[in-house]
Amino acid sequence: MSKYYTTKGIVLRTYKLREADRIIVLISPDRGMIRAVAKGIRKTKSKFGSRLEPTTHVSMQVHKGKGDLDLITQVETLDHFRTIREDLNRLTKAIAMLEAVDQVVLPSEPAIELHRMLLRALKTLEENDSVLVTPSFYLKLLVLEGSGPIVDQCVVCGATDIVAFSNEEGGVMCATHRTGIPISAPAIDLLRLILGGQLGKALNQKESHATKEIEKIAREALEYFLERRMRTTTLLDT
Repeated sequence: MSKYYTTKGIVLRTYKLREADRIIVLISPDRGMIRAVAKGIRKTKSKFGSRLEPTTHVSMQVHKGKGDLDLITQVETLDHFRTIREDLNRLTKAIAMLEAVDQVVLPSEPAIELHRMLLRALKTLEENDSVLVTPSFYLKLLVLEGSGPIVDQCVVCGATDIVAFSNEEGGVMCATHRTGIPISAPAIDLLRLILGGQLGKALNQKESHATKEIEKIAREALEYFLERRMRTTTLLDT
């Protein structure tokens, strides 16, 4: 059995290892989370250059390690997402999506749809710096994980006079069973566009009170699911 494998992946994060190396954490469609060492990457003349920075989409050859750390031997860049990396606002949104994926992807478990969804979201962010790119990604991630909110009718009784959103109940609430946080009619419409197959229309909406509601709802829904606060939350709030 070969000790080498080739795969594609999106870099989620990196951290230092010894004086000149880094551990690279990626999501791969066929292998889920990969943690691998890039030797000498912090040296000025590293063969890897900037090809293993967060958000980068790469094709690589990897040597399978004995433990949970593999070794990257060759890398080819498929997409740098340069527009994102050169724009702090876009980069902040992208890092928030990477953090979310990092929390749910599992090692040695194929993540074809999650990888595809993240790649599509990064490409969308390159073209459209909408305030709803990251919140929409959060909501769709919840759907993929089997915890998507119910937004078409009251979770409790099926009524359509929606006035609130509850993470505990798993979706929108009517006036009779109201709990959670208030939600406006325009925000409800946006939720339904995002989760109803009309994401493009939602992303074309200008920033408004309704988009801010969606940002808050999506972030808190994801944090409720993860049972932890996102580190990038404070960056998105600035």
